[in-house]
Amino acid sequence: MKTWMRFAAVGGLSMSLLLAGCGREEAGTAEGPGESIADGPAEGDITVWAMGAEGENLSVMADAFMRDNPDANVKVTPIPWDGAHDKIANAIAAGETPDVALIGTTWMGEFARTGGLDPTPADLIDETSFFDGAWDTTVVDGVSYGVPWYVETRLLYVNKDVARAAGVDKPAENWEELADSVRAFQEEGGAEWGISLQPGGTGAWQTVMPLVWQNGGDAYDGDQFTFDSPQVVEAFDYYRAFFSEGMSPTDLPEGSLEPDFIADKIGAFVSGPWHMGVLADQDAADKYELWHMPNRQAATSFIGGGDLAVFKDSKNRDGAWKFVQYLSQPEVQVEWYAAAAALPAVEAAWEDPVLAQDPYLAAFGEQLTDAKSPPTIATWEQVAAELDSGLEELAKTDADSTEIAGVIQEQATSIGAGD
Repeated sequence: MKTWMRFAAVGGLSMSLLLAGCGREEAGTAEGPGESIADGPAEGDITVWAMGAEGENLSVMADAFMRDNPDANVKVTPIPWDGAHDKIANAIAAGETPDVALIGTTWMGEFARTGGLDPTPADLIDETSFFDGAWDTTVVDGVSYGVPWYVETRLLYVNKDVARAAGVDKPAENWEELADSVRAFQEEGGAEWGISLQPGGTGAWQTVMPLVWQNGGDAYDGDQFTFDSPQVVEAFDYYRAFFSEGMSPTDLPEGSLEPDFIADKIGAFVSGPWHMGVLADQDAADKYELWHMPNRQAATSFIGGGDLAVFKDSKNRDGAWKFVQYLSQPEVQVEWYAAAAALPAVEAAWEDPVLAQDPYLAAFGEQLTDAKSPPTIATWEQVAAELDSGLEELAKTDADSTEIAGVIQEQATSIGAGD
C-alpha cells in the first residue's frame, strides 16, 4: 500500500488523526421506549468490534472502564479492516450485531440507512464537545448515529532544504502562491518534482475534494450531485495542472516517496499526521515543515478517522452508550492517544500539554478547524470509485476537465445517493 493511501475516511490504522469543519445538525435521539439512558454505572456484558490497531489496543481502555463499572464486562473483538464492512453489514442483516462497533466514517450513511444503528442519545452525549467536522461524519439525514472516536486531517509536508534553496521562506497562502512555490521547488530548489500528488486511482478523491471545498464546491447538495459545477471543474483544472506542467509525477514507484523526499528529489507532498512517525523512523524528523491548506474561498482540508456506533439490536444499549460516553471524555481521549497514537475527536483533549505543546500536532489541530468529510450518503464509496477513475484520466492523459466532470456527474447520478 502506498504511503499516501495509508488512511482513508473509513478509519484505519493506529496513526489516524484530527478534525473539524462546517456547521452541524442536531443530535438524534432514539424514538420510543429506551430513549434515555439510565443513570448509574454500566452493568452487564458489552460486546465491541474494533478494527486494526484500535481493536488490538482497546482492551486497555475497557479494563479501566470496568474498574469504574465493576458490574460491567466489556469484551473487545479485534477484526481486520479487510472484510470489516461486509461483516458489519451481514451482522445488521441477520440481527446479530455486537453492542458497539468502530465504523469508518464513509460507511455511516450506508449503515444508518439500513436502520441498523441506534440514534445518538442527546441526554448522554454532548455534541458540542466534538469538532464540528468530526461530528458531521455521524449525521445522516439530520440525525446523529454515533460519536467521533478519533480523527485525522491532511497538511502539506514541505522539504525545508528544498524550500530554502528555492528562496521560499513562508507558507503559501492561496492557490496561486502554492503553484508558484511548487514551481520554485523544482526550478530553483533542485527538486526533480515540486510536489508529489496522488495521480488518480483508489483514494485520489481525498486529494481533490479539499480543492473542491476550497473553491466553494461540493460533490452533493442534499438533492443531487454537483460534479459538473464550475467550482468542481475549476478545482479539477488546478489539480490537473500539477501533472500537465510536469510538477508532479504521474507514476511514483512503490516505496519511493519518503526516500525521494529525504533525498531532496521531492519538494512537498500531502499527507496526514501518521507521516510524522514514518519520517521520524527514517531519521528525518527535522527534514520538513508543515503548511496548512491554501485558501481560495476557504482553506479546507479532508477529515477522516473512525466513529463509534451502537446497534439497534444491541442487547445492552445502556451499557454500550455508557462505554462510548466514557471513551469520549477528554482525559480518556488523551490516554487513548498515548495507547494507540489515535488523535482526539474531542476538542478539550487538545488542551492537554501532550498535544498542545507539540508544534507539529498543533498544526494538524489548527487545520481541523477547517476540515470536511464527504457527504454521508449510502453510495459514497461507489461514487468515489468513479471519481477516482476520472481523476486518473485527468492526471495521466490530456482529458478535458469539463468533460471528465460531466462523465463523473452522469455516473454518480446513475448510481444515486441510496436514499
